[in-house]
Amino acid sequence: MKISLYLILLFATACQQRTDSTSPAYRELTEAVYASGNVYPRNEYTVTADATGILQQRLVNEGDSIRKNQLLFVLESATEDARRQAAANAYRQAQVNLGANSPVLAELEAQVRNARIRVANDSVNYTRFRELHNQNATSKAELERAELNYTVSRNNLRAQLNTFQRSRDQIRLEVANNRSQLVSTEVAGQNTRVRSFVNGKVYEVYKEPGEIVKPGEQLALVGSGSRLYAQLAVDESDFGRMRVGQEVVLKADVYPDKVFRARVSKVYPKLNRTDQSFRVDAEFAGEQPASYYGLTVEANIIISQNKHVLTIPKTYVTGSDSVWVEQDGKKQKVKFRKGAENFDLVEVKSGLTEKSKIMMNDEL
Repeated sequence: MKISLYLILLFATACQQRTDSTSPAYRELTEAVYASGNVYPRNEYTVTADATGILQQRLVNEGDSIRKNQLLFVLESATEDARRQAAANAYRQAQVNLGANSPVLAELEAQVRNARIRVANDSVNYTRFRELHNQNATSKAELERAELNYTVSRNNLRAQLNTFQRSRDQIRLEVANNRSQLVSTEVAGQNTRVRSFVNGKVYEVYKEPGEIVKPGEQLALVGSGSRLYAQLAVDESDFGRMRVGQEVVLKADVYPDKVFRARVSKVYPKLNRTDQSFRVDAEFAGEQPASYYGLTVEANIIISQNKHVLTIPKTYVTGSDSVWVEQDGKKQKVKFRKGAENFDLVEVKSGLTEKSKIMMNDEL
């Protein structure tokens, strides 16, 4: 619905003395749309836990100012500590297994050395039996046995080399995996220390020291302590007249003698079916109220400002577009074309003049 502005239209109420008749007059007419809503901080977000643990320290209270990256809560988590210790131990052991004095690789290297010695011995033995066989000094069966031993030892050397390479690659992979696991557990450990993402103010704290906290649970509500905006609800019948940049005049019960000014910053196209209203945000211009979260306000969104228009008091209007006038000593009902209007006045576009004498409805 449309109502008068608190300051601009004070004069209108003074002119609303109940008289039997009046005539249209030129006045200043400001048309506005009524809206109600609340004041909220910018950069508002809910601080949540990213780890499981017991809340050990609560370092802020409601109303405290905070800085970006400031420590807000500390969780104590035996589970995370145990995981971090286990990951650190596994990483250290993997590094030892890959180092110069690695017992695992030393054993495999010894097996490779033994296999090389065996190959060398079997190679010499095979060569000797081959020469003897060429001289008819040994049997073919002995030569074939020496050749078989040489072949087996070579195959064994290749197998030992493959085992060594595969084991070393596996240990390298374990080092990388354990390092990643350690970093992951360290990050999880950091999640037990909850910090602020913004410079601002603490509006509400939900947990107390000693309480068990799980990932995703809310710890506090924070937001800007200096940048505020009004979140307004506009009736759907007036929503089509909303535009970004329109001036807004606001009042709050906690400031009975103050009027705040703002401008429409965003218009949301989704209808709230609960109260048949649309959301409109307004940024304060100049002075703004203190940062009280959810402060209730009433607002007038200025649609038009007419400096000099022909108007009549709204109380004289019958129906939506008619008035009773006196013509030639008779009372007659006539229609007129309306323009802008507010709670007190209606603009007359045509159908009436300054000389028209309009009558109150209950005069008939």
